[in-house]
Amino acid sequence: MHMSKLIGSPLVTQGGETIGKLDDLLFRLREGEYPLLQGLVVRVGGRQVFMPIARVLEFQADRILLTKAKVDLRGFERRSGEVLLREDILGHRLIDVDDAELVWAWDVDLEETADGWVLCSLDTRRRPARLFASFRKPSVRNGKDWKAFEPLIGHSATELVRRPFRRVRRFKPAQIADLVEDASRSEGEEIMEALHEYPELEADVFGELDPDVATRLFGDKSDEEVAAVIELMRSDDAADAVAELPQERRVKILDLLTPNHKAKIMNLMAFNASSAGGIMSVDYLTCPVGLSVQEAIDAIRQAGSLQVEVSLTVHVVDDDGHVLGVASVVDLLRADPSASLDSILDREFIDVLPTADVVDVAVLMADFNLLSVPVLNDGGTMLGVITVDDILEATIPDEWRRREPAPRSERHETSGSQSTGSGG
Repeated sequence: MHMSKLIGSPLVTQGGETIGKLDDLLFRLREGEYPLLQGLVVRVGGRQVFMPIARVLEFQADRILLTKAKVDLRGFERRSGEVLLREDILGHRLIDVDDAELVWAWDVDLEETADGWVLCSLDTRRRPARLFASFRKPSVRNGKDWKAFEPLIGHSATELVRRPFRRVRRFKPAQIADLVEDASRSEGEEIMEALHEYPELEADVFGELDPDVATRLFGDKSDEEVAAVIELMRSDDAADAVAELPQERRVKILDLLTPNHKAKIMNLMAFNASSAGGIMSVDYLTCPVGLSVQEAIDAIRQAGSLQVEVSLTVHVVDDDGHVLGVASVVDLLRADPSASLDSILDREFIDVLPTADVVDVAVLMADFNLLSVPVLNDGGTMLGVITVDDILEATIPDEWRRREPAPRSERHETSGSQSTGSGG
């Protein structure tokens, strides 16, 4: 049964009396199960009232047949965990969990089970705006199992029931950031609010967001809340986020950070945003001269808090902090564990000054097939490291980011609507 066939249908008694028209259907969300139909929201004499599903004798093609004519005319008000199909789903967007994208709900399929009528699948199509010529207009059907979606519902009490977006938590931070940037303001705020229970993921997503979007979202938070997010962000991302804040908030938020994180951020903010110093990470891995290969491998293992890209290269320094050479993880794994680290060092390594332009750095990394490049001052002391993801983020044109994403492999696709079976 399709929702588009029901909206506006007359409610008729067994004696043939029409008492109203269907405005909406009310479902209750059930974790891990299909939403269960609770009743009808009916327009009766200019009033919107609720009618329990037990009062429905039969859904027919052109009408809804009732068991009796009695109607409770008290005004309708939904409760926590209840979803209005037309108000919350049709014409709204949901998160397609398989493809990590926002899609429009064009129609809804209902199925009768042993539990009752359930919402079993959605018909989706990409639409530029919430405009529908007619709910009864025929459309190309694209049914997909309801469980493949995460609904976005503005009803605050219902949001609490649905949290914490368990499946969306498994997305990469960049995927969630893409969702937020594609979403409306209210949709984006709902997604980010659901992530608030997972501070590290929330911080990673803020690090991936477009600066304008991140600044807008920060504008709705207190100084203490913003500082808590920035404290968990990578230093380079945190510096970008702080730089985008209004001047009057910047100092207050910096003062709320731990001294170490504040110092790193201030150090990065001293460089031009389009220079090597402006995009480098100040969290990197160094080893003192004289270690064995095995000891260097152990150092990598113990540096679990560092991002993977930074940990791919070990920088060997002397007592004064001057870089003597570098060794990749691959070099370490291929070498005899008991060998001296000094024996496998690349002493002719490529480095850049903090004032180098990011485009020049990108060309350099491409020419020498580098996954990372250290940033040194004039005296050879290490200031930071630029990884390949840093340089890509800094040099990819903005118009590329607005392109339609490439098609995903078949392993990410799901089949059409699945039968819910007798158990709902």
